[in-house]
Amino acid sequence: MKNSDVAYAEAQWERYTYCRNRGHLKFIENAERCDQFALGQQWKEETAHKLIASGRPVLTLNKILPTTMTMLGEQIQNRTDILFRPRAGASSDTADALTKVFSQIAQTNQLQWRRSDLFLEGIVRGRAFYDVRIDFNDAMQGEVRITNLNAKNVLIDPDASSYDPDEWSDVFITSWMTWPDIAMLYGEQHAKALRGGIGSDLPIFGHDSVFEHTDRFGGDFSNLGDVPEGTKDDGTYRSIRVLERQWRKYAKTEHFVDLTTGDLRQVPENWDRERIAAYLDRQQGNVAVIDKKIKRLRWTVTAGPVVLHDDWSPYRHFTVVPFFPFFLYGRSVGVVENLISAQELLNKAASQELHIINSTANSGWVVKEGSLTNMTVEELEMRGAETGLILEFNSDVPPQKIHANAIPSGLDRVTYKAEEYIKSISNVSDSMQGFDREDVAAKAIALKQQRGSANLTKLFDNLERTDFLLASRVLTLIQSYYTEPRLLNITHDGLDRAVEEVQVNQPDEATGAIINDLTLGEFDIITASAPARQALEDSQFEQAVSLKQLGINIPDATLIENSRLMRRADLIKQMEASSQSPEAQAQREMQQRGAAAEVAVKEAQAQKTQVEAQVLASTGGQPAGPAGPDPELAREEMDIKIARLKLDAQRQAADVELERQRMEHSLLAGSEKLTREQEMKEQELAVKAASEAAKAQTAAQGQEESAAKERLARLREAEDPDATTP
Repeated sequence: MKNSDVAYAEAQWERYTYCRNRGHLKFIENAERCDQFALGQQWKEETAHKLIASGRPVLTLNKILPTTMTMLGEQIQNRTDILFRPRAGASSDTADALTKVFSQIAQTNQLQWRRSDLFLEGIVRGRAFYDVRIDFNDAMQGEVRITNLNAKNVLIDPDASSYDPDEWSDVFITSWMTWPDIAMLYGEQHAKALRGGIGSDLPIFGHDSVFEHTDRFGGDFSNLGDVPEGTKDDGTYRSIRVLERQWRKYAKTEHFVDLTTGDLRQVPENWDRERIAAYLDRQQGNVAVIDKKIKRLRWTVTAGPVVLHDDWSPYRHFTVVPFFPFFLYGRSVGVVENLISAQELLNKAASQELHIINSTANSGWVVKEGSLTNMTVEELEMRGAETGLILEFNSDVPPQKIHANAIPSGLDRVTYKAEEYIKSISNVSDSMQGFDREDVAAKAIALKQQRGSANLTKLFDNLERTDFLLASRVLTLIQSYYTEPRLLNITHDGLDRAVEEVQVNQPDEATGAIINDLTLGEFDIITASAPARQALEDSQFEQAVSLKQLGINIPDATLIENSRLMRRADLIKQMEASSQSPEAQAQREMQQRGAAAEVAVKEAQAQKTQVEAQVLASTGGQPAGPAGPDPELAREEMDIKIARLKLDAQRQAADVELERQRMEHSLLAGSEKLTREQEMKEQELAVKAASEAAKAQTAAQGQEESAAKERLARLREAEDPDATTP
């Protein structure tokens, strides 16, 4: 091993200790305390031992856990959808394909659960981190891998003050590895060098205060002396501490420059000269390559005095993506940290109250020396609070029970105040937890729940900011590494869980162009908050039922899809299949003909009214019978009757026109819907015997036409028995 490598490793160790001692140790101490309070370990061991030894109760009423669970429930009920929109040199089709690719990456990495883990760690400890990089374990072409990092193992640049890691100088990720891990990732020679215990003052196996409390199933760290001899070298014991540093260093790099807009984009590290030339040819002179001096990322990994890796980073951003619940210029705070004092007050007040109650039940006795005959003083001390206790004494002064002091007034209010402090500090009220009083109106509860969610807006706004940073890192990796033709499978969240195949970077044999070329163009990232599917379905179902009750024609399939019925997809398929049957089609046609017959009857009524009005107008309003005693009065009455008939005729004509428009719209909508349904179910209908279906349909139509004609004749006869024409 070269002396220069040892010096380089020592320089990295010095930078690590600088970052560790300037804020990270304080964060670990605070995070450990918050972890203990969230998990219910809220008493210091020495304090609890002293109280137990003195006979005092030690109560832990963990209100922090349900409070954080309520916040976590709010986060789970509201997800973020990532969308990409074209900005420069990109098409909308490519942006849609990019959105689907991100969806596939999110499904592969189970991002919805990793996001919940990130949120929980953030509100407990005050900070949490994703790690985003390319993984080649499952795919030779590489795929984006998103994991969660333990915040205690991530050391941020202590001189930084920004939320965005692009403004940090460096970041450390510490981890423990086995011998086979070192040999596999960094080479057998490095593993052998570490096994040999090469001379250096840097610790290889030792652990500093960062690892005093490790988050493992086995609890705190155990040194090599606690490990059985047979397991020290079998590749299962993680004994080598590795420091991974990502940092910035100035260097000249090649950039693509858009000659029209002036936009710059760094040439991917893995592109060779031929690929760059091919890209420039496709741009037809609109893009050129220039050298530009920028801060590039350097990636250095050391273990003790051994430099395991030191080279330019293959990424343009740090792999670390942070989440800070509340952030102010380099200072972050979670939710649990501010609840610790109120939780301690609740535990101490409740324990003291129980101690006073216990003291009241067995407050003690005053006994004259030697007066007890059926027991000793020690037995009285042990049994003095028993029910039905009998004391026998031989003295004129009977044993007297000591009257305990009354419970101080207001002590019971302390526990109530402590609970209220927790609610007000966390902004999680009884309404949000579902513990409101029974006499509170449901509308008032809903409004208070809405107000409580608004109090957590900044918390979720920072989470959405983290989603944006994550999407930007994933976009960079996609454009740098998803450069070859790929076929991606995406499972949609719909009721049928349909699987869609998305092709990207596919060459068009006819034109030579690349379809859905993800490497081209710039895109805007849109983070849209949306409720989780379960909550969305419940809300959609309630709204659809309300609209249908108001008379709006909501399809039955929409109600079933957003309901909680089991096997909803099968039920919808059965409904669609039954709607395509000849009987259903015949029934729809019969309903349409019946509606058309009703319109015809109304048209006949309107025409009859108009004829009567015209006859009266042509006769000058004279009645058919003999004239009345007062011709002027009769003429005025007839004018009024004619006006009424004209008004009725106009109203009926308007009603007929409205009904005709409604029927035309209904028939058109029904025809379009039928056409869509037939296209969707064309394969299913092809299975049925065409000849039998046609015969059945023809027979049904003949019967329905006869029935419709008979019904129309009866309607006309009932309306005007003397009418011979419509």
